[in-house]
Amino acid sequence: MELPTPRYEPLDLDAVELVPLQGRESLVDRQCFAEAIEVPAGFGDFLRSLPRFLAVNRLLELRDAVVAAHRASRPVVLAFGAHVVKVGLTPLLIDLMERGIVTALATNGAGAIHDLEIALAGQTSEDVASTIGAGTFGMVRETSQVFATACRRGRESGRGLGWALGEQILQGEGSHRHLSVFAAAARLGVPLTTHVAIG
Repeated sequence: MELPTPRYEPLDLDAVELVPLQGRESLVDRQCFAEAIEVPAGFGDFLRSLPRFLAVNRLLELRDAVVAAHRASRPVVLAFGAHVVKVGLTPLLIDLMERGIVTALATNGAGAIHDLEIALAGQTSEDVASTIGAGTFGMVRETSQVFATACRRGRESGRGLGWALGEQILQGEGSHRHLSVFAAAARLGVPLTTHVAIG
């Protein structure tokens, strides 16, 4: 069957009105562009060098909100997922807690597992592709034993999993506990809630 040849009518451009570039409102302006900074430079210099639009403005608004809350002695609550832990940002979170800037934290079960494994062995995030077929994914002895003990301790004490896991890490044999957000929170008395889906 032969398809009919489509027929196109030319567009009528008589009604199109062109506007000058200089008068048009634009989202990006050269005055907002990034600036090269001299090395060595501090992080503040880096922030000031960034372009002043889109996601950078949101980052700077967040910075200003945290600073304002801290100066006004208001709480600064940080909610984070597992990737924050597994990509090695825990020393920064611990520093913010030690400085009294972050006053409470919340994470999920995966964040707790990664934090625990780093505290115990200085490593985490197993290779799923190489372990799932063998049935060993998520079957690490030490992780499951310490986690189960912390769950029981948190329930029995009424203080929750975040506190219990932090205490468990502090009192355990992990040689990397200084990298644990949970241990730091327990040591400093900073509330840390852990939200684990069961079901």
